[in-house]
Amino acid sequence: MPPIHADQRVAVLADAQNLYHSAQTLYSRNVDYSALLSKAVQERSLTRAIAYVIRADSPEEESFFEALADIGFETRIKDIQTFADGSKKADWDVGMSLDAVTLASKVDTVVLCTGDGDFARLCEHLRQEGVRVEVMGFDESTAAALRDATDEFVDLSEREETFLL
Repeated sequence: MPPIHADQRVAVLADAQNLYHSAQTLYSRNVDYSALLSKAVQERSLTRAIAYVIRADSPEEESFFEALADIGFETRIKDIQTFADGSKKADWDVGMSLDAVTLASKVDTVVLCTGDGDFARLCEHLRQEGVRVEVMGFDESTAAALRDATDEFVDLSEREETFLL
Protein backbone atom coordinates (compact mmCIF):
# COMPACT_ATOMS: atom_id res chain seq x y z
CA MET A 1 0.00 0.00 0.00
CA PRO A 2 1.56 3.32 -1.06
CA PRO A 3 1.91 5.65 1.95
CA ILE A 4 0.26 9.05 2.29
CA HIS A 5 2.59 12.03 1.81
CA ALA A 6 2.20 15.79 1.35
CA ASP A 7 3.23 15.78 -2.33
CA GLN A 8 0.55 13.27 -3.25
CA ARG A 9 -1.84 14.38 -6.00
CA VAL A 10 -5.41 13.40 -5.20
CA ALA A 11 -8.60 13.09 -7.25
CA VAL A 12 -11.87 12.85 -5.33
CA LEU A 13 -14.86 11.29 -7.11
CA ALA A 14 -18.14 11.49 -5.18
CA ASP A 15 -21.16 9.37 -6.10
CA ALA A 16 -23.70 11.86 -4.73
CA GLN A 17 -26.70 9.59 -5.37
CA ASN A 18 -25.19 6.70 -3.43
CA LEU A 19 -24.10 8.93 -0.54
CA TYR A 20 -27.47 10.68 -0.39
CA HIS A 21 -29.47 7.46 -0.25
CA SER A 22 -27.15 5.90 2.34
CA ALA A 23 -27.22 8.98 4.61
CA GLN A 24 -31.01 9.27 4.29
CA THR A 25 -31.67 5.57 4.87
CA LEU A 26 -29.29 5.22 7.82
CA TYR A 27 -29.61 8.62 9.52
CA SER A 28 -32.31 10.70 7.76
CA ARG A 29 -29.60 13.32 7.28
CA ASN A 30 -27.50 14.77 4.46
CA VAL A 31 -23.78 14.46 3.79
CA ASP A 32 -21.48 17.35 4.65
CA TYR A 33 -19.55 17.57 1.38
CA SER A 34 -17.15 20.17 2.73
CA ALA A 35 -16.05 17.80 5.52
CA LEU A 36 -15.99 14.91 3.05
CA LEU A 37 -13.65 16.77 0.69
CA SER A 38 -11.42 17.96 3.52
CA LYS A 39 -10.97 14.42 4.88
CA ALA A 40 -10.47 12.99 1.38
CA VAL A 41 -7.66 15.41 0.59
CA GLN A 42 -6.11 15.71 4.07
CA GLU A 43 -2.74 17.49 3.73
CA ARG A 44 -2.29 16.40 0.11
CA SER A 45 -2.61 18.27 -3.18
CA LEU A 46 -6.10 18.23 -4.74
CA THR A 47 -5.98 17.71 -8.50
CA ARG A 48 -9.71 17.28 -9.20
CA ALA A 49 -12.88 16.91 -7.15
CA ILE A 50 -15.91 15.75 -9.11
CA ALA A 51 -19.41 15.14 -7.77
CA TYR A 52 -21.70 13.01 -9.90
CA VAL A 53 -25.30 14.11 -9.45
CA ILE A 54 -28.71 13.28 -10.86
CA ARG A 55 -31.21 15.94 -11.90
CA ALA A 56 -34.67 14.76 -10.89
CA ASP A 57 -36.37 18.19 -10.97
CA SER A 58 -36.71 18.63 -7.23
CA PRO A 59 -36.78 22.26 -6.03
CA GLU A 60 -33.65 22.19 -3.85
CA GLU A 61 -31.47 20.56 -6.53
CA GLU A 62 -29.99 23.64 -8.14
CA SER A 63 -28.95 25.12 -4.79
CA PHE A 64 -27.31 21.77 -3.92
CA PHE A 65 -25.41 21.78 -7.23
CA GLU A 66 -24.28 25.37 -6.55
CA ALA A 67 -23.21 24.45 -3.00
CA LEU A 68 -21.07 21.60 -4.37
CA ALA A 69 -19.38 24.04 -6.77
CA ASP A 70 -18.77 26.53 -3.93
CA ILE A 71 -17.08 23.77 -1.89
CA GLY A 72 -14.77 22.98 -4.81
CA PHE A 73 -16.45 20.13 -6.66
CA GLU A 74 -16.97 20.11 -10.39
CA THR A 75 -20.48 18.78 -10.91
CA ARG A 76 -21.35 16.24 -13.54
CA ILE A 77 -25.11 16.29 -13.96
CA LYS A 78 -27.19 13.55 -15.57
CA ASP A 79 -30.95 13.77 -16.05
CA ILE A 80 -32.98 10.91 -14.62
CA GLN A 81 -34.46 8.64 -17.29
CA THR A 82 -38.08 7.54 -17.05
CA PHE A 83 -39.02 4.45 -19.04
CA ALA A 84 -42.36 3.53 -20.61
CA ASP A 85 -43.20 1.21 -17.69
CA GLY A 86 -42.69 4.11 -15.25
CA SER A 87 -39.37 2.85 -13.90
CA LYS A 88 -36.56 5.35 -13.48
CA LYS A 89 -32.85 4.97 -13.86
CA ALA A 90 -29.83 7.18 -13.52
CA ASP A 91 -26.37 6.27 -12.42
CA TRP A 92 -22.87 7.44 -13.06
CA ASP A 93 -20.98 4.13 -12.72
CA VAL A 94 -19.52 4.21 -16.23
CA GLY A 95 -18.82 7.95 -16.14
CA MET A 96 -17.06 7.76 -12.77
CA SER A 97 -15.05 4.75 -13.89
CA LEU A 98 -13.94 6.45 -17.11
CA ASP A 99 -12.94 9.59 -15.21
CA ALA A 100 -10.99 7.54 -12.65
CA VAL A 101 -9.11 5.63 -15.36
CA THR A 102 -8.41 8.88 -17.26
CA LEU A 103 -7.15 10.63 -14.12
CA ALA A 104 -5.04 7.66 -12.97
CA SER A 105 -1.96 8.80 -14.90
CA LYS A 106 -2.24 12.32 -13.46
CA VAL A 107 -2.68 11.51 -9.76
CA ASP A 108 -1.17 9.36 -7.03
CA THR A 109 -4.44 8.67 -5.21
CA VAL A 110 -8.07 8.31 -6.23
CA VAL A 111 -10.64 8.70 -3.45
CA LEU A 112 -14.02 7.19 -4.33
CA CYS A 113 -16.87 8.42 -2.15
CA THR A 114 -19.43 5.65 -2.57
CA GLY A 115 -20.52 2.31 -1.16
CA ASP A 116 -21.39 0.82 -4.54
CA GLY A 117 -19.80 -2.60 -5.00
CA ASP A 118 -19.79 -2.11 -8.77
CA PHE A 119 -16.61 -0.06 -8.25
CA ALA A 120 -14.60 -2.96 -6.77
CA ARG A 121 -13.20 -3.96 -10.17
CA LEU A 122 -12.24 -0.31 -10.86
CA CYS A 123 -10.34 -0.22 -7.55
CA GLU A 124 -8.46 -3.38 -8.45
CA HIS A 125 -7.55 -1.94 -11.85
CA LEU A 126 -6.34 1.38 -10.43
CA ARG A 127 -4.23 -0.38 -7.82
CA GLN A 128 -2.66 -2.56 -10.52
CA GLU A 129 -1.73 0.69 -12.27
CA GLY A 130 0.08 1.84 -9.11
CA VAL A 131 -2.58 4.28 -7.95
CA ARG A 132 -3.48 4.38 -4.26
CA VAL A 133 -7.25 3.89 -3.88
CA GLU A 134 -9.25 5.07 -0.90
CA VAL A 135 -12.98 4.65 -0.42
CA MET A 136 -15.16 6.77 1.83
CA GLY A 137 -18.59 5.36 2.57
CA PHE A 138 -21.01 4.31 5.28
CA ASP A 139 -19.92 0.91 6.56
CA GLU A 140 -23.48 -0.45 6.80
CA SER A 141 -24.17 0.31 3.14
CA THR A 142 -20.75 -0.29 1.59
CA ALA A 143 -20.25 -3.52 -0.31
CA ALA A 144 -17.67 -5.85 1.25
CA ALA A 145 -16.10 -6.36 -2.19
CA LEU A 146 -15.50 -2.60 -2.46
CA ARG A 147 -13.93 -2.38 1.02
CA ASP A 148 -11.71 -5.35 0.21
CA ALA A 149 -10.51 -3.80 -3.07
CA THR A 150 -9.14 -0.58 -1.55
CA ASP A 151 -5.93 0.55 0.10
CA GLU A 152 -7.95 2.34 2.79
CA PHE A 153 -11.61 2.48 3.75
CA VAL A 154 -12.90 5.49 5.69
CA ASP A 155 -16.16 4.67 7.49
CA LEU A 156 -18.29 7.82 7.48
CA SER A 157 -20.54 6.21 10.13
CA GLU A 158 -17.70 6.32 12.68
CA ARG A 159 -17.78 10.12 12.60
CA GLU A 160 -21.35 11.02 11.77
CA GLU A 161 -20.98 14.32 13.69
CA THR A 162 -18.28 15.28 11.15
CA PHE A 163 -19.71 13.91 7.92
CA LEU A 164 -23.44 14.52 8.32
CA LEU A 165 -25.38 17.78 8.42
